[in-house]
Amino acid sequence: MKRVQRVAGPVALVVFALLAIIAALAYGGAASAPALLDPGPVVRWGLPVANLFVNLSAAGMIGALVMACFALGSGKAEYERALDVAAASAAIMTVSSAVTGILTYLDVTGSPIGFDQAFSDGIGQFATQIAIGQVWLAITLIAAVTTVLSFAVRNQTALVFVTAIALCSLVPMALSGHAAGTAGHDQAITSLGLHLAFAAIWVGGLLTLVLIRKALGKDRLVPVLERFSTLAIICFVVVAFSGIINADLRIGTLNNLLTAYGVLVLVKVLALVVLGLFGMVQRRYLIERLKRHASRGPFWWMVAAELAFMGIASGVAAALARTATPVAQTAVSQPTPAEVLTGEPLPAPLTLARYIFGVNVDPLWLIGCCFALFFYFAAVWRLHRRGDKWPVGRTIAWVAGILSLLWVTNGGINVYEKYLFSSHMLAHMLLTMAIPLMLVPGAPVTLALRAIHKRTDGSRGLREWILLAVHSRFSRFITHPIVTAVLFAGSLWVFYYSPLFRWATTDHIGHEWMITHFLITGYLFVLSLIGIDPVPYRLPYPLRLVLLLATMAFHAFFGLSILTADGLFLADWFGAMGRTWGATPMADQQLAGGIAWSIGEIPTLVLAIAVAVQWSRSDDKETKRRDRQADRSGDAELAAYNAMLQRMASGGSAGDATVGGGVDAAEAVSSAAARGDRDGTARDSRAAKEPQR
Repeated sequence: MKRVQRVAGPVALVVFALLAIIAALAYGGAASAPALLDPGPVVRWGLPVANLFVNLSAAGMIGALVMACFALGSGKAEYERALDVAAASAAIMTVSSAVTGILTYLDVTGSPIGFDQAFSDGIGQFATQIAIGQVWLAITLIAAVTTVLSFAVRNQTALVFVTAIALCSLVPMALSGHAAGTAGHDQAITSLGLHLAFAAIWVGGLLTLVLIRKALGKDRLVPVLERFSTLAIICFVVVAFSGIINADLRIGTLNNLLTAYGVLVLVKVLALVVLGLFGMVQRRYLIERLKRHASRGPFWWMVAAELAFMGIASGVAAALARTATPVAQTAVSQPTPAEVLTGEPLPAPLTLARYIFGVNVDPLWLIGCCFALFFYFAAVWRLHRRGDKWPVGRTIAWVAGILSLLWVTNGGINVYEKYLFSSHMLAHMLLTMAIPLMLVPGAPVTLALRAIHKRTDGSRGLREWILLAVHSRFSRFITHPIVTAVLFAGSLWVFYYSPLFRWATTDHIGHEWMITHFLITGYLFVLSLIGIDPVPYRLPYPLRLVLLLATMAFHAFFGLSILTADGLFLADWFGAMGRTWGATPMADQQLAGGIAWSIGEIPTLVLAIAVAVQWSRSDDKETKRRDRQADRSGDAELAAYNAMLQRMASGGSAGDATVGGGVDAAEAVSSAAARGDRDGTARDSRAAKEPQR
């Protein structure tokens, strides 16, 4: 490859990003001098540019780590080079985020930069006591930690945790990207977090491909590129979806598209569309040419052009963060109690129709449920194409479970969950008891292991990571029936009688954690009882029923404790909403206790029936297995047993029971006695059918 081709991609990314941000700042007026507290042109122009470098370096860091985890072979030169890219990007992010923090301090205070003690004290106070300063301090520290870990960690399993730490650097950005107390705060931070994360994987993954190209031999480029292409499609969908939600919250109406902010959004959308076309051409045309060992030159020039448009989108995005939005991002001047607490006005009075058909979108679970359905169908279709079968009942169960999860997280329950304890409890019970009853029979792990192709090049795809997780020590511990029961029932008490309940109710991150936690604990408990997917250990069927009944009794006792409580849970939240409709907070809490106490009966009955049915089927399978063994051996055990009885009747003893043919009659007695009348009935039935055969 010519030297100009080697540098064209990274240079195009940076240059076009700088050109785009300068043009967007000038057009949108974000760099214009304010009427008061003008920090100067260096800060006005330098702050968004520094923020741009934070975004680009975060993309390089996260994209390289994701590629190392899912696309590159451990121990190969490509893998080592990718980790070097991650470390270098994290180091750049550390410096750029520190600079951004300092420029943000100058922008907020309007004070000039200095080198005296007063300036140092001001910076220290800003970084440790002011929210926006704490954001940039956290980002800087996370980037610094990731820099060190990217140099030190080479184990692919441990690298997953390094990648998780790197992704955590985006959380403060998402939390500070929308004013608290303004409408759509929860949707905004979720959609912004998704946008930042998947844009970083997309941009950083492509940049990593360019930077490690010398380590990719002729036989390695195509498989790595195909894996990145799959990631890129997912990223494109999520970035487009989250961008639409964010734009809607900030633009509001179609007429606002004609404002400076709206025009910049349209420019970003246009760049995204072009990138989608690049991806289509790359997947349908260029990869096929590379498979035929065509020249790589056109491919790398295409990548450089793609990175140029990524730079345009990144530059415009950084400018949009500083541009005034058509919809004001300030808190309501005279908020109601509900708006003070939740940032949203009270919903309309609760009715059955609103509960069933109401909508309150949670972008994370909406896109997650859509992907869960799509990839499940895609896996079933792959099995079908190669001639394998997948039970229709499992597919129906999975679809029902995902649609139920979609309704709980995006429907009427989510509309009223913040305001009514009973709605919150209903969501909790469905997440932990009802939805897992549908998801577990879908056997997603078994389907994935059958449908996903095995890799043999030292890299780890989804199949390899699933196998590693299933056979890990942590999996053996967390899926043990006793542990799942303790987590299922014990976490109820820990959650509602600790500060976790307040965190999950008042903080959006806590709310997302709550959904994830109760869904997982319920899934593991059901999996240990009736699961199809592989687990290291399962209890015998009688003990499963005992464990189920004991756990449900504990669960019912928890519901009674809430039903009979004298005080109000989170009185300064549920009791301070200012509702003029519905039950009083105390009556609503008693309703929540009744839900927790009674709703477990139906899932418990279903689980008990399912365990009993599996128990019966297990006995039938064992009977058929023994029958097949009897057919193969000519009923040798029964013949030995009958011979022993004849000798005992004629005055012999069981001790003489070794007969010709090498059959141990003592063992035959034990085996035949264990089988008893059940095997005799099965043999009679078989004998009755013998003349027909």
